[in-house]
Amino acid sequence: MEESRISLFNRKIFMSKFWPVTIIDDVISFLTITSIFIAIIGFLLPYFSFLLYEVRVDFRLLIASSLAIFAIYSLNKLTDIKEDSVNVPDRAGFIEKNKRFVTWATIVSYIAALSLSFLQNTLSIFVILFPFCMGIVYSIKISGFRLKDITGIKNIVVALPWAVIGTFLPLAISLRGSILILAIFYFFFIKCFINTVLFDVRDIEGDGMSGVKTIPVVFGRQKTKNLLLVLNSTLIPWLAFSYHAGFFHQYLLVLIFAITYGYWYILHFCKEGIKIGKSMDLLVDGEWIPVVILCFLSGVLIS
Repeated sequence: MEESRISLFNRKIFMSKFWPVTIIDDVISFLTITSIFIAIIGFLLPYFSFLLYEVRVDFRLLIASSLAIFAIYSLNKLTDIKEDSVNVPDRAGFIEKNKRFVTWATIVSYIAALSLSFLQNTLSIFVILFPFCMGIVYSIKISGFRLKDITGIKNIVVALPWAVIGTFLPLAISLRGSILILAIFYFFFIKCFINTVLFDVRDIEGDGMSGVKTIPVVFGRQKTKNLLLVLNSTLIPWLAFSYHAGFFHQYLLVLIFAITYGYWYILHFCKEGIKIGKSMDLLVDGEWIPVVILCFLSGVLIS
């Protein structure tokens, strides 16, 4: 009896010491499972683009982008329950249990996103509509076929909406030169393409069992890592060209950080035998958090 009391006492001490960590872990799980975290990224990525264009930030459009991203990723989670039951069972269980609520949240979010973009102009409406159209093509089978079942195409289909939002949403406020537009599009597309492939590395087991032929499933982890390192390396001459063309001088160090950070998470998450959990959501999708923080800091230092 005395031993059980001591054990219970020790357990209470342990829980009281580490309960903040448990709460933080639960909050992070909730944010990633419910697509709230990726919706935050849907706000931050185009915010960084507004800064690169040196265009007045329109928070109404940023909220529309966030709501659209939330709706698209929620839709994908509704259609990917089978694959997620192997790759991320906690998420699959939550979505299955709350399918009706997630469905309504998806519909309401996208209606709100379109309404906010409608208040701006026609271009912003098309920018917000584009990811949703791509999300439908990506997630839903048409005659037994989905684009996500084609090796590499699924990554393009996922990266393209992010690149479109990042590139064209600020142009709804103010048009810019075509070379600058192409430069910003290339940056966001490459970064987002790399990120989508890394999530396929995490999901390699479930995708293989489901017959989804992703790049990591077809080529293996090592060749996938080499491909991603090459793609990330193309951003070095891209940055040199952009700087020479007079672009992004204020955010040069921020872009150097983004490229360097890309090398780190490619090498880290492509390791053999690494256990990948919610850390990938935080460190890969979440890269725009430190990027925006660095932008703010650089602005403070310059001023």
